[in-house]
Amino acid sequence: MSRARTFADLATASEAGSLASPNMIINGDMAVAQRATSASGLGASTGYHTVDRHHTEFTTSGRMTQSQAAITDLPGFKYALKCDCTTADTSIDAAEYTIINHRMEGYTVNGLASGTSSAKKSTVSFYVKGNASATYVLELIKAGDRHINKTFSVTTSWSRVSITFDGDTTTQLAQDNTQELSVNIWLHAGSNYTSGSLQTSWGAYSATSRAVGISSFFDSTDREIFITGWQYELGEVATPFKHESFGDNLARCQRYYELLSAVASTTSQTGPVATGQNTTNRKSIGPYFYKTEKRAAPTIANVTIGIDAGDTSHAFVFSTGTRSTSGTSTTSTDIGEADTVIDDFTIVVDAEL
Repeated sequence: MSRARTFADLATASEAGSLASPNMIINGDMAVAQRATSASGLGASTGYHTVDRHHTEFTTSGRMTQSQAAITDLPGFKYALKCDCTTADTSIDAAEYTIINHRMEGYTVNGLASGTSSAKKSTVSFYVKGNASATYVLELIKAGDRHINKTFSVTTSWSRVSITFDGDTTTQLAQDNTQELSVNIWLHAGSNYTSGSLQTSWGAYSATSRAVGISSFFDSTDREIFITGWQYELGEVATPFKHESFGDNLARCQRYYELLSAVASTTSQTGPVATGQNTTNRKSIGPYFYKTEKRAAPTIANVTIGIDAGDTSHAFVFSTGTRSTSGTSTTSTDIGEADTVIDDFTIVVDAEL
């Protein structure tokens, strides 16, 4: 691309507002993976499995391993989200699908001016490669089920996909913390989603028009795909990927999911969970403030605590508030005695969409 063309594109992007707009995709460089760096046997359980903020939906008899893969062949990027087929599914039932999606709250997508006469164009871009040529589908879908879908190609070399979508003048998005828009990458679909005509302009929900022309990720155990540099911005030009510090990236992820843990120690805990006032029976009560205010009151899950033998009299208490603790008991394990040694603990704070 010539420098003159580059400057012209940047000028167009500036006029459209995209240079001033943040990337609406969180953790697009795949650097944060609080849950795990690898998860195998995926295909039956929808959810967040590895890289933060990238959700996977499944209905398939195929299975994959998903991981935060270290990469060295794409300058400027250290990690990619990798999906590797481990069990093929060559007899595709009509209702099957596999989708990687990024779910966004209303506060994030206000700038789209959706549902108004001023609805803005927006552009999705990302870097992708696979083990072989394939065709997949990129979709924007609103909470009210209006959607728009376009195909993209994958080869064995890194390429940057850039797709611009018109603004939708129908149906406003709520300006709140609920899920209002998803950016979806379709990897696998049955005839319930492929038997119509691809819906390449905004329209009412049509299941058969969502994944027309798609390849199947589960057609062979050789199949794999790598994705990184995922960006969603206002305007009709894909600007250079907006890198941010790891700390800022992590903080944006922690609005939705925070992992508090300590590595096992033979002598003591690695650090305090919270401080508070000592009361009767050697109990200590005090707040724990989340590192980032949560999108909504979270659930506290997967709490595990290892302590020294002999302490059995107190409860470990955590909250469902958006900022700090408020007193929801999640385990009866004692951590209150003065001589208690906490060997290890893991506390999951989940406010995901």
